Amino acid sequence: MTERPNERSHFLTRFLLASFMLLGLMQPSWGATIEPLKIAGTISASDWGAYQSRFVENTGRVVDNANGNISHSESQGYGMLLAFAADDKGAFEKIWTFTRTEFLIRDDGLAVWKWDPAAKPHVTDRNNASDGDILIAYALAKAGAAWNNRGYTLAAQKLAQAIGKHAIGRNGGSVFLLPGTQGFGPDDRPDGPVINLSYWIFEAFPVLAGLAPEYDWTGVGREGLVLLRQATSGRAGLPADWLSIRSRLQTRPAEGFPPEFGYNSLRIPLYLLRAGMTDVEWLRTAHRRWSSGGEGVSLVNVTTGQVREKLTDRGYMAMSAALACALDGTSVPADLRTFEPDLYYPSTLYLLSMSLIGEKYPKCL
Repeated sequence: MTERPNERSHFLTRFLLASFMLLGLMQPSWGATIEPLKIAGTISASDWGAYQSRFVENTGRVVDNANGNISHSESQGYGMLLAFAADDKGAFEKIWTFTRTEFLIRDDGLAVWKWDPAAKPHVTDRNNASDGDILIAYALAKAGAAWNNRGYTLAAQKLAQAIGKHAIGRNGGSVFLLPGTQGFGPDDRPDGPVINLSYWIFEAFPVLAGLAPEYDWTGVGREGLVLLRQATSGRAGLPADWLSIRSRLQTRPAEGFPPEFGYNSLRIPLYLLRAGMTDVEWLRTAHRRWSSGGEGVSLVNVTTGQVREKLTDRGYMAMSAALACALDGTSVPADLRTFEPDLYYPSTLYLLSMSLIGEKYPKCL
């Protein structure tokens, strides 16, 4: 179909705005500045090859081997972002193709969240997961800008618009990110809205603002920091994975979920670091708890403060090392500098942590 001149002009305007956001020439007025990451070239070919051989099938499906070998929009988004970090255009296209054909099948432009190889049909839950949607859009935008691929940029723009339209909620005068379009809103549950702060991928918000400026990404980011302060004001000083924000005065653990700082929330410090938001005071609390003098990276009951499980996988240790490096300049321990992939999730966090250290804090290596 022939592109009309006004459509081309509209696209170019948005493309330039997104590019400015990617290059760090524009910043949102949050009271917190997000420092853009280059990302490309920050993961070695050997580390990426090890990750691919263990978790990425030839079809482009990224496998969560600790969760019944399913795939989800999060794993596909992480896979695309890591392929971009490795500067592997072929792998990126392969993962994106599987994501586009198998996940982006909803009528609203968002991705389904769960794909099970053992089920027929393979898609077993058509609800979306907003963090997966954001990761996919962010990876597409970064790759589109760096590799001058207009198709990726257009796909990123389309997905960013869908996220803005369907996943940004309002609670009084504030805006927030719904974890999914179904099951979390005020009409879906007595304690709704329910959120998950680990779905706030702060580094992506300026990019999404460039792609879909009609939506209040600045407000979403600002509200995430407000909610984080509220959620960490309790006894444990840690946010629960799932939070009710029905009351604007104070968050509380959502009904029907363990009141736990768990596998979701433990990545919040990494997301803050990757956005360059090292001045967020709560990071010091996380650092104290994760340091050798604390309990380390752990799953914690936020109501009682009791540690349920200490996590010893190297991926979690790499996050702790990234935090110590960013805040105190502590060198990464020698035994953490070799990538040994085992389980999908901590292996992914390992590469995201080491990619950050390599780009922003090379003196720690």
